[in-house]
Amino acid sequence: MNLTFHGVRSILAAFMITLSTGSIAQTVPFEVRLHPISIPNLGGLQSYAFGQANGKWLIVGGRLDGLHRRQPWASFDVAGHNNQLMVIDPVGLQVWTASLLSLPASIREQLSSTNMEHYQEGDYLYCLGGYGYSATQAAHTTYDKLTAIHVPNVINAVINNTSFTSDIRQITDAQFQVTGGQLRKINDTYYLLGGQKFLGSYNPMGPNHGPGFTQVYTNAIRKFKLTDDGTTLVVNHLTAYVSSADLHRRDYNAEPQILPNGEQGVTMFSGVFQVHADIPYLSSVTVDSTGFAVDAGFQQYYNHYHCPTLPLYSSSQNEMHTVFFGGIAQYYDQAGTLVQDNNVPFVKTIARVTREANGTMTEYKLPVEMPALLGAGAEFIPNINFPHFSNFVFELDSLTQDSVLVGYIYGGISSSQPNIFFVNDGSQSAASAQIYAVYLSLPKSVGVDEINPSSNDPLQFELYPNPSSGKLNLRFHLQESQTVALRLHDAYGKLIESNELLQVAIGENHIEHSFSELKSGGVYFVTLVVGDVEVRRKLILE
Repeated sequence: MNLTFHGVRSILAAFMITLSTGSIAQTVPFEVRLHPISIPNLGGLQSYAFGQANGKWLIVGGRLDGLHRRQPWASFDVAGHNNQLMVIDPVGLQVWTASLLSLPASIREQLSSTNMEHYQEGDYLYCLGGYGYSATQAAHTTYDKLTAIHVPNVINAVINNTSFTSDIRQITDAQFQVTGGQLRKINDTYYLLGGQKFLGSYNPMGPNHGPGFTQVYTNAIRKFKLTDDGTTLVVNHLTAYVSSADLHRRDYNAEPQILPNGEQGVTMFSGVFQVHADIPYLSSVTVDSTGFAVDAGFQQYYNHYHCPTLPLYSSSQNEMHTVFFGGIAQYYDQAGTLVQDNNVPFVKTIARVTREANGTMTEYKLPVEMPALLGAGAEFIPNINFPHFSNFVFELDSLTQDSVLVGYIYGGISSSQPNIFFVNDGSQSAASAQIYAVYLSLPKSVGVDEINPSSNDPLQFELYPNPSSGKLNLRFHLQESQTVALRLHDAYGKLIESNELLQVAIGENHIEHSFSELKSGGVYFVTLVVGDVEVRRKLILE
């Protein structure tokens, strides 16, 4: 991800909506543990690209500072560029660096940008796009480049202080002028998923203020095949998928999946910003070798921006688990209640989304959290020695030891407070230099992960404000026009009041409603009934 252009949205008044998460839980399929690792002289970095070889990481691009500032002259400035390659040995606790100055200007500029799409195939790390200041163009731009880096050779060159110029090649292609998207692969085809083209200096007041900028979402999944003989890069573009309704996304998590039919795919989780509202998407989109579709009946409430992610698949259960570590989200859990904050704060939440054999997707909050407001702009760097599928989904059934290292989390933004954007002067956050080793283990006792019942609520029912003075707002979604029943129960389950709303319209509905029997200080349950579907939310009266 990146928080890139986090503020390109109207300034919204902060408000909270609370939904009861209930006490539903599920026995955990695995447990997660984070172990901090410190490496002397390792600097902080966020929104970078990475490759790995022989137990060492190659780190490319990214930002040296924290959340971008609101002032155009300070946001995404040159001082925050990462103008060097980094090699990290997480076991030997060493770091080496090398300047990019020996490279041609076009390569040097792109490889110091932020939020490049990237993917490692064998020895080669492919970096596309990215945003930053170009001295050549004397302007901020999104780069129209694809750069191939021979990872083992460059790692050795950085460590030995020798030349790596012959191990980095670049081509120009307008289809790759994208930042904030994701690059993934299904079978032999690359997928450039979502993202945007941003030209000019960021300005939170919009594109027509100051020198101005242009911002164009791709609204697309661009497909291509890449032939690389080590000398020449040949790109064959395929027909793209385009949808302004479903693919208008950037700065999100796109994760490899093993689908219920056993085939490989990618799920695009959340992302920003909605076409008609400056808030994250709650929906997800799954892509396979034949097309894409919105995941019906699923809404993701935690971990909306790009953050470290861990994909795991159990062949024996035909279950796909994706774990998300912290970052930024519109929702967070507070004492068992799902709280909505439209300022979209930094969060500590570690959650997983599980896709069952029948395709049903459900979100769970893990009992462990990030140790601080971390994760945004960080990456999960996998331990490729642990058994995995060819798309780097880990084989969960291979988890037999008490504690197994599955990878590491490095860098990202460390924020001092949940909401800092509107007060950010550069001191409220920083690029983290922290590394966390991520361990998995089989449950040692009967543990539980808390289900978020809103995540697979077919009605997408929301009730707010909560606590309430009595006048309520209800939002829900209907597949067809029909009668809706509203029932009010007290804390002991006694039915107090029942109402019917006749022939409510298809699609999303917003309704104001008041129950006559509510008493100040009481705890109630509001049930929405549509056909044979019932969804219940807890309500607290002020």
